[in-house]
Amino acid sequence: MPTPLSVLDLVPISSGSTATEALHRTLDLAQQAERLGYARYWIAEHHLNPGVAGTSPAVVLGFLAQATRTIRLGSGAVQMGHRTALATVEEFGLLDALHPGRFDLGLGRSGGKPPATGQPAGEPFVGRTPEGVLIPPRFSYAHLLASPRLALQKRLLTLPGAQSQEYAEQVDDVLALIDGTYKSPEGEEAHVIPGEHADLQLWILGSSAGESAEAAGRRGMRFAANYHVAPATVLDAVRSYRTAFQSSTELPAPYVLISADVVVGRTEEEARELATGYGLWVRSIRTAEGAIPFPTPDEARRWAWSEADRELVQDRVDTQFVGTAEQVADQLEALQRATDADELLVTTITHGHEDRVRSYELLATEWGRRGH
Repeated sequence: MPTPLSVLDLVPISSGSTATEALHRTLDLAQQAERLGYARYWIAEHHLNPGVAGTSPAVVLGFLAQATRTIRLGSGAVQMGHRTALATVEEFGLLDALHPGRFDLGLGRSGGKPPATGQPAGEPFVGRTPEGVLIPPRFSYAHLLASPRLALQKRLLTLPGAQSQEYAEQVDDVLALIDGTYKSPEGEEAHVIPGEHADLQLWILGSSAGESAEAAGRRGMRFAANYHVAPATVLDAVRSYRTAFQSSTELPAPYVLISADVVVGRTEEEARELATGYGLWVRSIRTAEGAIPFPTPDEARRWAWSEADRELVQDRVDTQFVGTAEQVADQLEALQRATDADELLVTTITHGHEDRVRSYELLATEWGRRGH
């Protein structure tokens, strides 16, 4: 079976550019992705990042829907840790009312309570799978979770004194509100107009074998695992989802999408030049400074790297797929085999918009040539 290929867009701001320009480039890229045959176009949600303009997926998706016709549009993902199920269903219900049947609602756990379940017991796998996919050592997020900047973000995103709802309960509330079956503990019904019976495709996104993967599996939902964010735990996440899976009316068998960071050039040398700024950009995220505007190759080369800096980004740099269309397609096919993914989702960031569009175009051409 051909493996569909889709796009994840963080709406990155390049150095020397503005959020307005980034949004217009996202609109252009969505139109190009539709022309090139990509199956989906997802918008990620990030906050307080100087180099990322995708703060509200629903708002961005609204203007993308006006400028495209057939490509599916979705959130990758809505951060439920600072949201309510009602607000989420209302937003996507409005989108569906205007553009019926075109939206994917991806639910993420970010910003909420710590997960109730952790990684599987035992020694984690590190190395290359039989298919050749690199699984690096696990990255510790402890310093990020304890950072004052993250605390500031949470304070600004939530009402004073508000407590995040348990993630699994939120997912159940979203499902019930869309299905029209929601009842409060006191027996009161809630009906969301628009939103009830909206023609949305629901997904859960997760980076580990914890709560998100299990919640998706137990509810018979589609699951997207983030190799591009947490390459060390992607196999655990998929395994946990499949172990927990119970068939539903909508989904009789597990359905998995895997994401990957890619940069494609006309030559391997060109691709590596275009990807030069990636490590510095990842460093800004993992130091809790917030994603910087994506640097030019020359700006990135001027950075004085310490050993600590290199250790901070090594797993992400090592698992970015960079090269010609043939080389990157080979790596994506290996990732698909290693995870038995039903779909793949690629995200590409380069400083120049034309280079980014060309990367997606080269990959789409090669992917189609292989019969996907």
